[in-house]
Amino acid sequence: MVLESVPPFVPVLVAAAVAAIAPRTVGHAVGFLATAGVAVASLLVPSGTHIPMRLFGFETVLFAVDDFSRMMGVIFGLIGAAAVLYAHASEADGRMTAAALGYVGTSLGAVFAGDWLTLVFFWELMAVTSTLLVWHYGGAAVRTGFRYALAHGIGGSLVLGGVVWQYAAEGSFLFGANGTAGMAGPVAPALMAVGIGVNVGFIGLHTWLPDTYPSPHVAASVFLCVYTTKTGVYAMFRAFPEGHLWIAYMGGAMAVFGASMALLQEDMRRLLSYHIISQVGYMIAGVGIGTTLATAGAFGHVFNHILYKALLFMSIGVVIYRTGVEDITEVGGLWRVMPVTFVSYLLGAAAISGVPGFNGFVSKGIVIAEAHKSVENVVIGSKSMPLGGEDLLWWLLIVGGVGTFMSFIKLGYYVFFHGPATIDPDDARVGQAVPMLAVGGLCLALGLLPGTLFGILPDTATVLEKYATYTVPHVLEAVALGTAGFVGFFALKTPLSKATWIPDVGRVLNLLVFYGGRALVVGVTETWAAVDRVAVAVAGGAMRVGADPQRYAYRAADRLPGVKAETRANGGRPGTLDLRVSMGTSVFLVVAALTAALAVLLLV
Repeated sequence: MVLESVPPFVPVLVAAAVAAIAPRTVGHAVGFLATAGVAVASLLVPSGTHIPMRLFGFETVLFAVDDFSRMMGVIFGLIGAAAVLYAHASEADGRMTAAALGYVGTSLGAVFAGDWLTLVFFWELMAVTSTLLVWHYGGAAVRTGFRYALAHGIGGSLVLGGVVWQYAAEGSFLFGANGTAGMAGPVAPALMAVGIGVNVGFIGLHTWLPDTYPSPHVAASVFLCVYTTKTGVYAMFRAFPEGHLWIAYMGGAMAVFGASMALLQEDMRRLLSYHIISQVGYMIAGVGIGTTLATAGAFGHVFNHILYKALLFMSIGVVIYRTGVEDITEVGGLWRVMPVTFVSYLLGAAAISGVPGFNGFVSKGIVIAEAHKSVENVVIGSKSMPLGGEDLLWWLLIVGGVGTFMSFIKLGYYVFFHGPATIDPDDARVGQAVPMLAVGGLCLALGLLPGTLFGILPDTATVLEKYATYTVPHVLEAVALGTAGFVGFFALKTPLSKATWIPDVGRVLNLLVFYGGRALVVGVTETWAAVDRVAVAVAGGAMRVGADPQRYAYRAADRLPGVKAETRANGGRPGTLDLRVSMGTSVFLVVAALTAALAVLLLV
């Protein structure tokens, strides 16, 4: 009964409050228990559980459980617990972990929402808590945090606009109101696609991600790499449950773009950040394809990506924590002195690359298989078009796969193999090694036992019926991708090392935002100052006229054409004026007065 009456975000937000004020170890222990409890509770709570309520006077559902939200709750809680353990061992303070737990709690609120209003409420809180998590580290993270907040403020406003438009069309915020699948009409879907596209890193809307994730504490990066983009994928599915052509192709383009940009990076966490864009591309492609199997593959990849991406950020985080170095060219040969960290990295790299036997091979294979000559709604142009038509999306995902192998061969080569170890750092602490090896073990176990993963996914029966993981074509495809990636990296190693100057669009956008923002602030303040000067001048003039109205009336009348103003020297009331006008001026004034009166009568 408790599982059905207490939404999962509640204990996590309570833990966040405790972590903010309790001793560091106590706060982390409470956070670990709360997040681990959410993972277990999400498995046990019955499907169909919901808590209706009124939010801001509207009918909403605060807590709704189905196969999709259940799976998100399990993995969010599981990796949250691992990240809390890692944060404690990495010397994160209580306030940072409090912000991180607030981030986890608001993300849980978003994925368990049963309506758009509740989802967007937690969506905005998620942006606030994650910004606080970035800012906490200080230094360069403050500036990147401002850009992060600006991006998510714009994206959140677009999502809110789509939600309001949906309510205007359907008269309800509830998912599936009036039997409508997804968003109604042409405007709400467009607003939602772009707004959610900010969170998932659509090309052109992605710059906040590689800009922000390398800047805070290494433990903060572990939390950040999980929740924002995956909540975005979940929301994209809710908005487009039947898929969409251009969303599928945006996913394919993201897979290629993210992997390509990752190959040009020398900052370790920036490389990993670009690969979030690439891997989320596979999830977005699956959502865009829209078949039952593709959607299950997309959510399977959400689950798996959270595991191996958190593992990679933890492993590289240990390298940075122990060496203080972020540039891959300044380290090397670390496998000899950091064997636990090296093994953890290998597990994560194999999983993200899709090596057979690891979880990434399972979920990525489903999406790629559905993109290959099977779905009519993702065909552009003629089916027989070379490298296009029905093969185009498949080719994009294949090229992204080769780029992934190349990227993680590059990262592992430079950090753990290239040259002798010029430094002798300690290996991971026990509190870091335990969550790393546990998550790495899950990556391997779910790859060797894919049925376990399928049992967590939505539409388990369909996946089991229509997809076989370990077939000869699937394994040969993975081997071919790995071989191409290995050969490609060592063939292009020298040119790639010289191409790191190639900028992302973010370099231009950041300058435009900085100088454009400054110009906007200066323009607004200077305009306000000019209005203020005018208002002061008008007020001062009014005071002067009020003090001596006769004088100013005389001066004004004397300037009128055809009017001669004279003061009476003798007789008459004091302060009166004699006005003498010509016949032409008199006629004009009478006609103007009559015209104005006629216009008023006609309008009334």
